[in-house]
Amino acid sequence: MKELMAEQILTVKQVADYLKVNERTVYRMATAGKIPAFKVGASWRFKQTEIEKWIKEQSNDSNGNT
Repeated sequence: MKELMAEQILTVKQVADYLKVNERTVYRMATAGKIPAFKVGASWRFKQTEIEKWIKEQSNDSNGNT
């Protein structure tokens, strides 16, 4: 169970790698509330399911604006 939970929570580096962007970009987006994130102490963390949902929402927004 612990392994499953650990896989679902991502670090800034993991999200940056996943989205193919710089880590600084992920920090900026998290701080601005543009990407679903939460803090554990001073560190940002991300639920993988929320990131995947957010990606789909971004894709839907793009499709609706063209």
